[in-house]
Amino acid sequence: MDLHKSLTLGIAKQACLCSRLIAIFKKYILCGLFAAGLTAFTGCDDLFRDTPVDKMSEKDIWKNPMLLDEYVLPWYRNMNSGFSTYVPTTIALVKSASRYYMPWFGDQIVPSKNDYYNAGYGDLLKSNTKEITNWAQVQWSNYYTQIQSVNRLFVNQGEIAEGSQKQRILGEAHFFRAYYYYMLWRQFGGVMLIQEPLDPLNDSRKYPRASYEEMVRAIVDDARAAATVLPLEYDATDEGRITQGAALMLVAKTFQWASSDVFQNQEKTYLGFSDDRSHDMLDSARVAYETLMGLQHYDLIQIAGTDEESIKQEYRNIFLTKNSKESILEVQHSDDGNYDTGFGHKLDRDAAAPHFTGTTAAYTPTQNHVDEYGMRAGLTYDAQHPYVGRDYRFYANILYDGSTYNGHVMDIHYTREGNNEIPGEDLTAYGTSTTAAVTRTGYYMGKFVNEKQQINNDEAYASSQNYIIWRYAEVLLDYAEVMFRLGNTEAARTQVNAIRRRAHMDELPSLTWEQLVNERRVELAFEETSYWDIFRWGIAEEKLNGESNPIKAMKIVVRGNQPTRYTISNMDRFPAMVRVFQKKQYYLPIPWDEIRYHEIEQNPEWTEV
Repeated sequence: MDLHKSLTLGIAKQACLCSRLIAIFKKYILCGLFAAGLTAFTGCDDLFRDTPVDKMSEKDIWKNPMLLDEYVLPWYRNMNSGFSTYVPTTIALVKSASRYYMPWFGDQIVPSKNDYYNAGYGDLLKSNTKEITNWAQVQWSNYYTQIQSVNRLFVNQGEIAEGSQKQRILGEAHFFRAYYYYMLWRQFGGVMLIQEPLDPLNDSRKYPRASYEEMVRAIVDDARAAATVLPLEYDATDEGRITQGAALMLVAKTFQWASSDVFQNQEKTYLGFSDDRSHDMLDSARVAYETLMGLQHYDLIQIAGTDEESIKQEYRNIFLTKNSKESILEVQHSDDGNYDTGFGHKLDRDAAAPHFTGTTAAYTPTQNHVDEYGMRAGLTYDAQHPYVGRDYRFYANILYDGSTYNGHVMDIHYTREGNNEIPGEDLTAYGTSTTAAVTRTGYYMGKFVNEKQQINNDEAYASSQNYIIWRYAEVLLDYAEVMFRLGNTEAARTQVNAIRRRAHMDELPSLTWEQLVNERRVELAFEETSYWDIFRWGIAEEKLNGESNPIKAMKIVVRGNQPTRYTISNMDRFPAMVRVFQKKQYYLPIPWDEIRYHEIEQNPEWTEV
């Protein structure tokens, strides 16, 4: 079955009975998971009318190839929302159902729309305990819902007919159980490892929190099991399914995460290792990345052009090409971009400047990030011409004043007329809406957006770009980091220079930790991994706090015969005034009902609200 079409159908199916069941059974993991098991094979679409819903048994699922494929779809759909964001700004009760673009919580890109800061997003930035607790419960429930579904399939695998479909689905099951535990582990620390389906009406078992050692073993074992049976690639109808490469990447990412200094020598084993296992984890990560690279299946998309314009366009196209040779795992958004009934999204609409009728300005790069782009060889920075001679990737990723996008010269400056500063077109809100937004940072996003995407009044059809979770450039940069920390700086430099050569940037003659970090920040700009890097490096308290790392903006004023004035300053309103990150936020609070039911310890410093 075509994965893209199946995902679109599956979304609609889940909505009918699912929401009612989850509302009833969501109090505990076990109850929520029981509901999830039902929703995996219950729906309101014609597909299910061959067997009435009230008479359907589980065996109908395992014996029917089409229903079996439908059963798997939620595993894909719930692994990441991708570019399908949702930030309700008027109904407080649905704040916790928001779907955020995680890089918004970092320092490279922020929304410029006021309403977002009055919504759940703003509450999370303020470190509002109640909203963090509610949001954490949504994440927790979603991940365990999928794990329960996987466990149910494993118990019934003997009912599935032997053949290629069974092999593929079992491989997917191993991957997704590993993946969802990996997501839980990153956000909550060691959690309850439940590897069998549970019936909360008849099963009163309680589970302890797993140690870091146990979490690593469980995730890696499942991911390796997936890698042994999944193919390297699929034909066009199944493109986007989990592959051997994705499974090996999960193994490598698990060891890399576990190797971080912040998880060593911890008193609580569910928050880290009791001793220092960093070297062991690093060496295991090295082997895993080398195995993945040894497949020789993935590669960087090379850029043939040599001038600034062609390099910019070719680099942008990397992120507009679905499931390319550089792609390891992507969220498969609908090809037709349908937002209402499919799994399209509104990235281009939400990122657009006023010239293109944009009113949300949800993806505005910060000056903090712009400062991360170095200069090309032989050139020095000129504050009076700040956008000349920069890293080629700057021109691909950032729409700045005077740059050209879709035939339009970006007008992101003020013009001095007497005592007045007249805002340019892309600093002037489009239309008559009082909530229409423009950039607060002085920039718009160039990466990911599609110049050819039409933006009109029909919001049902929007954008279709896939959301990249992992790509080969990240493999090389991860491997470089691992080798650097193992003391092999030369091997690390080799990988970093491969990334730089692709972007037509000069190679580094030597490599420092600061240069390695900066290369990740530039190459992986606005990608979710850059947000999680802040956590595993233990620098979230510094980077995610307004006092220690204020969000910076650029203001440009053209003053007739006088030199143009470029002023970099800290943003005096949003998000500067609400950016707070407390140490306890390295781990989210486990839902309190779980704490009481399983009689386990809560993560440090969280109190019930």
